[in-house]
Formats: sequence, C-alpha cells, structure tokens
Amino acid sequence: MSNPVPTIDRMLGGPLGGHAAPGGVWLRPAPWTYLVLTLNYLLLMIRQLPCITGANNLWPSMCYSDISVLYYWRGLKDGQIPYLDSQVEYPVLTGYFMELGRRLVVLLGGRSEPGLPSADVSTATLIFFGSTAVLIFALFVLLVRTHLRLGRPWDAMMIAVSPAIVTAGLINWDALVIALTALALLSWAKGKPIWTGIWLGLGIAAKLYPVLLLVPLVVLGARTGKYREVSQTVGATAVAWVLANLPVYLATPAGWWQFWKFNAERGGDLGSIWYVLKLAGWEVDASWAEGALMVLGTSLICGLLLLSERRARLAQGAFLIVALFLVLNKVYSPQYVLWLLPLLVLARPKWLEWVVYSIAETLYWVAIWAHLGGVLASGTPQDRLYWAAVLLRIGVTLWISARVIRDIVAPEHDPIRANGADEPDGGVFDNAPDAPWAQSLRGAFARR
Repeated sequence: MSNPVPTIDRMLGGPLGGHAAPGGVWLRPAPWTYLVLTLNYLLLMIRQLPCITGANNLWPSMCYSDISVLYYWRGLKDGQIPYLDSQVEYPVLTGYFMELGRRLVVLLGGRSEPGLPSADVSTATLIFFGSTAVLIFALFVLLVRTHLRLGRPWDAMMIAVSPAIVTAGLINWDALVIALTALALLSWAKGKPIWTGIWLGLGIAAKLYPVLLLVPLVVLGARTGKYREVSQTVGATAVAWVLANLPVYLATPAGWWQFWKFNAERGGDLGSIWYVLKLAGWEVDASWAEGALMVLGTSLICGLLLLSERRARLAQGAFLIVALFLVLNKVYSPQYVLWLLPLLVLARPKWLEWVVYSIAETLYWVAIWAHLGGVLASGTPQDRLYWAAVLLRIGVTLWISARVIRDIVAPEHDPIRANGADEPDGGVFDNAPDAPWAQSLRGAFARR
C-alpha cells in the first residue's frame, strides 16, 4: 500500500489545537471583549487617582464621583442607614447598594460610626470607594456578558471599548440599573417574560427610567397579539418593584418619598435644554414643559410602532423612548450616557453612530466640569461653549433617533434586518405576524 499524501498538519507536527483552529479562542469575541473592558476600566481607575489622593477640584481633574462624596454627606461614614437614618435622593435599590458598600467597609476592617477621627474617615472612604468600584466592574462584566449572549456578540465590543466607561463609569451607581435592564432584554429575547418583569422591576427600583421600556413592549405586544407574555412581564414588573420598595416604605414613608419629592420639585438643572434656556434668560416651567412634550413624543412613538408597515424591533422602540426622555429631562448628569449606550448598540449597531455619539458625550463631559469648575462660568462669554456642548449632545441624540426611525420606516436600512432576519433578540416578537385588529388599523391608515 502506498503511503498517504502528507497533509500540512502532519508536516508541521499534528492537527491544529482548539485554541488555534478556526473559531478557536483567538477568533472568539468574548475573550477580547472582556480584555478590552478590563483595560478600559483600568483607565477609569487610573483617571480617578487625583481624587483618591486628595484633589477636590472639578477642573481640570474631572475625576469627581458621587460615591466618595455621598459616603460622607449622606451619613454612611457615621454608620447611618440610607432612608432610615439619612435622606437619599435615589430609588431604594440604589440605597441598598450604598448600604452594601458601607457594610463592606466594616467587613474589610474600616470603621463606620459617629465621632471617628478624620484619618479613620479617610480610610473608610477609600475602602468604600474601592469596594464599590469592584462591584461596579462586576456589573459592567455582567452587562457585556449579557450583550454577548444576545446573538451578535461582536456588538458587545461597542460597550467594552466605549469612552463612556472611562469618563462616567464611577460618577454614580448607574452600572446597577443598566445591568438589570440588559438582563431584562436578554430574558425577553430568551422567551422568559416573567424574568423580564423581575429584572425590569428591580431596574425601576434602582433608577426610574427602565419603566419607559414597558411602553414599546406593551405596544408591540398588542400589535402582535402576544397579550399573555406581555401581561406576565407587566405583572412581574409590578410585583418585583413593590417587593423591593415595600421594606423602606413600611419603615419610613417619609424617607421613601424623598426621591419622588426631590424630582417633582426640581427645576431645569445641569445639562438639560431647560437649563440652557435659563442661562440664556428664557424662564420655562421645566416640569410642565417636560411633561407635555413627553406625552406628545410618546404618543408619536406609539403611533410609529403601531402603524409602520413592518413592525419595529423592541430595541428600536426602547431606544426612541429613552432618547426622548433624556432630551427632555430636567437634568442630564454626565453618567446618563450609560443609559442610552446599550440601547444604541441594540437599536443601531453601526460604528458611525457610535463614534458620533461618543464624541458628543465626551465633549459634554468636558464641558460640564469646565462649567462647574468656573472655566466656562455662567454669565461669561466662554459659557456659550457649555451651551453648545449641551445642544450638540441633544442634536446627536435626535440625529441617531432619526436614523432609527428611518430604519423602522424603511427596514432595508436596518443593519439587523439587512441580511433577512426579523428580530433575533425579540423573543416572541421574532417573525410574529400582526394581530388582525392591527392589520385593519394599518390598512385604514394607509387608505387615508
């Protein structure tokens, strides 16, 4: 018998291993995405060093974080429990997260009690910030892992490499809410409506904005006739939110109301269009204007979701409603960039929009610290640059929203549907036909 013709793998000493073969670890998105996220987060930690070592100026360090500041000013350093002993301007799950950080201080050898020497308070503050930073990194890992499982794993790189993590990742505890929101969207994609509601309810208990995602969910559920699944999600959302809030409400109704009272009484504040109008001499009732425009904008979005020739994707509706809120909200803190980033990646995963969004938000981040630090002080000609940064941020959000609307009206422009797919991360919405009543409504609208 003649010898077999030697193949290249035999000539080189054997078959390719699992890490080198096509599809091996070097070509998998997950390891690279986690690596990039870790490096990005290390840059964030390095950027925090001036504040950790004692800098308290907003400009040019730009390393301000509510985490350390509120540990001191909300009584956590004195052992006070959020809501029970001190007023906290956040929903309860964020308060629970703050209390977890305080307990970690004690567990790790720090002290949290009244009358401590300043050296002990400084040590405890550093432990609080460090332990919270580790928890927030874990939440970012969870966020990226969730997007890796949503069917387009390389899109998760848009989150991992985002400058928003370096600029805003440790300003506040917002990583908690975006991770919970991502888990809700993943649960819906996997056909688990009850878990979707649980994660949404917890997200709403951390920051309020995830409640907006119920709008496109309900509208698209009605359009496709998926009443049972949507009802399960809405019911689970309500139950999870109530269970998260009930302990605080029963213990201290006044403490629980603080968040709602604070936001109701707040006027046009930093980063909002209403704040720019106020600086320009135009006094506007921000609460009334925001409410009226939110009702109008939400109605138009619902109309689009119902009447578009082809059903919009859930991520597109979620992006539009949250973008509307962030354009009209009475305040735009720089960490709010994290709210929209994951929805942008799901609604329009294109690097052009990602780059433009990142540039606009980074310029706003620089401008807000320059404004607060006195470089772009109110009442000076230089402050027009701060106004311009706010308007640029709003304009870019509206531009991306217009691109998403175009994708809904003309699905051939949608990067997800360009290859013939319908809604890979849509759960029961994927390839679902319209309910008869929705078909009749769209037909009547088209005839008119």
